[in-house]
Amino acid sequence: MIGPGPVRASALLSSGLLAGAFFYGAVNVVYAFRRVDPQTRFTFHSALMEVNGVVMQALMGVTFFSCVLLAVRERGNSRRIAVTAAVLALAVFTITRLGNVPINQQIEQWAVATPPENYRTLLARWEAFHFTRTACAVAAFVLLTWGTLLTGSDRAPKEERP
Repeated sequence: MIGPGPVRASALLSSGLLAGAFFYGAVNVVYAFRRVDPQTRFTFHSALMEVNGVVMQALMGVTFFSCVLLAVRERGNSRRIAVTAAVLALAVFTITRLGNVPINQQIEQWAVATPPENYRTLLARWEAFHFTRTACAVAAFVLLTWGTLLTGSDRAPKEERP
């Protein structure tokens, strides 16, 4: 059976990569999208989502399942932290599937056809979903990092008092 070290490492690595990828998108890509003409955005957005699809879904899955496995293996505060991180990872997946993906599918059509009159409202909704899932991903990573630091300090040898 796998010990808690590799499980914790998997949770930390996958959640860090997920948070980093979404954070980069939130602070760079979203604002770059706003600076180009709509047709360029639609074309690039569609291409980006096609490439990102497999990678981001895999990161979301590994993050969620490693957090669940960590929660099963841990006790006390470490378990509560892992459960909370798993819930946040599930929220990232849910927001993505129910919020971002349907709009991505519409944007894909706009890249080859005329967008609807309300396309700016839909883009703003996509961004709101993206910022929300980014916050959840970053929170999961911060929690797992904090939990790792707490666990590490619990295992450190205690100083003897004179």
